[in-house]
Amino acid sequence: MPELPEVEVTRKGIAPFLTGQTIRSVEVREPRLRWRVPSAVMALTGQKIRSVKRRGKYILVDCGTGHLILHLGMSGSLRILKPDVPPGKHDHFDLIVGGERGDTLLRLRDPRRFGAVLWTTDNVADHKLIASLGVEPLLASFNAARLHALTRGHRVAIKQFLMDGKKIVGVGNIYANESLFRAGINPRTRAGRLSMARSTKLVAVIKDTLESAIRAGGSSLRDFVQSDGSSGYFQQNYWVYDRAGEPCRRCGTPIRRVVMGQRATFHCPTCQK
Repeated sequence: MPELPEVEVTRKGIAPFLTGQTIRSVEVREPRLRWRVPSAVMALTGQKIRSVKRRGKYILVDCGTGHLILHLGMSGSLRILKPDVPPGKHDHFDLIVGGERGDTLLRLRDPRRFGAVLWTTDNVADHKLIASLGVEPLLASFNAARLHALTRGHRVAIKQFLMDGKKIVGVGNIYANESLFRAGINPRTRAGRLSMARSTKLVAVIKDTLESAIRAGGSSLRDFVQSDGSSGYFQQNYWVYDRAGEPCRRCGTPIRRVVMGQRATFHCPTCQK
């Protein structure tokens, strides 16, 4: 599933082509995504796009009178294409915009149809999918004191805590594994036992891990590609994720794989305490 870096890479890729442009046409070939695409989306022709932002794993397209809320789901990608590129089997949504540079096509490809194309005319921050989201890990407001306060009283493992989008958004499985390794923290450690010193270290490595992944174009493991169709390459830099049985890049101990919260978890038993 695309996580925060993949969504931010996507946002950065499509924003220059959409911002300031006028919507020329909309086509919904398959409305049955995770939630049915609302009919109001078909009436966006003529709207001017003001901005393209991200909240958690959602891309928010400000159209002036409301916001498109886009989500990549498990297998989705948003591509910038020429308007005459014919759609494929899994290409479910097209948005054609135009301006001084001519027309541009934004296309959602989603083989599993767990993505979303939604519309709201209310304050987007109050939308039911957005309002309950936790702190953004790349903002200055996510600091050691904030993480330490958030974890107090929680008996759940720190790995699962980091993946709770109501606490911290967008870290996801890959980057939780990688961040905990870099911080030297065993993923089974109870969140409530995290000290201020370890909170300081963990916040720093979460930010660094996510920013490094964004610079690398995200992780392309199965379906994810960038808006120009190219793959990310952060997976080439993994310390532990998907490396079960391979030697730790620091100490040589075989990386272990366990299942936590129905998700694969990878760690080095020597480097992570």
